[in-house]
Amino acid sequence: MDISENKEFKSGFVSIVGRPNVGKSTLLNRLLNEKIVAVSNKPQTTRNNIRGIVSDEFSQIVFLDTPGIHDAQTRLNRSMVDAAYSSLSGIDLLLLVIDATTPRDDAFVREVAAKAGCPVFLVLNKVDLVEPREKLLTLMAALTKLHAFAEIIPISAHTGSNVDRLLQFVREKMPEGIAYFPDDILTDQPEKIICAELVREKVFRLTNEEVPYGTAVVVESFKERPNGVIAISATIMVERDGQKGIIIGKKGAMLKKIGEQARRDIERLLGTRIFLELFVKVQERWSERTAVLRELGYE
Repeated sequence: MDISENKEFKSGFVSIVGRPNVGKSTLLNRLLNEKIVAVSNKPQTTRNNIRGIVSDEFSQIVFLDTPGIHDAQTRLNRSMVDAAYSSLSGIDLLLLVIDATTPRDDAFVREVAAKAGCPVFLVLNKVDLVEPREKLLTLMAALTKLHAFAEIIPISAHTGSNVDRLLQFVREKMPEGIAYFPDDILTDQPEKIICAELVREKVFRLTNEEVPYGTAVVVESFKERPNGVIAISATIMVERDGQKGIIIGKKGAMLKKIGEQARRDIERLLGTRIFLELFVKVQERWSERTAVLRELGYE
């Protein structure tokens, strides 16, 4: 039976919102049991809204991972913050994620929760790093005073602790509805976009300082060969020659490492062999140029 034919079927849209580096993308990947969005220990890794779809016999939940809300200075960063705030409308539930290991940001929590026209779950992430446990209970008690949250749920997206419980609570909050997508897909994003995200993740993970923030990735071609191998050609865009040199590395070593690690993730996601070819191109001040940002899907 098609899942959309279930008369008691539940479905809905859920945004995952928070400050940079609180673990929103890690949480989405954990909910999906698959990596579809870039994750690193650097803030602002996520740049645009990406949908992840969790389906079972009785429900379909469309999660929206968003860029971290921060004090934006560049045109790119302002677009990222706008994308995050835009995700607060037209949803059935908001997951407001905070880092349980950092100082409280009460004004931010109040502001975002107040903007949501739907129930809000406050999700305390990284609780595996909080000691002693009494500290977590004290934090949760203080947070209850900030807003009438539907739930306050401690989790660890990294270890998976309590994520299944969170998902169950989300399911219970969903209204009756239809399946918006086929039940065998994890995202509505084109494969080219996901592949670009996985390449960009490796740039974030493997390079330092300002280099990751000056890069973008565009998949130029995505073709299946007669032998079943998918050939992908991607360009890593940077803003300065110095960044290009760092991305390529000595005798091409860094570019090779980025390619090898990205290829493994893409092969696992697509379930087939991949031939990945990477190029590096200088596009000065691309993060401030409207035409380029639109081409990349950031505006």
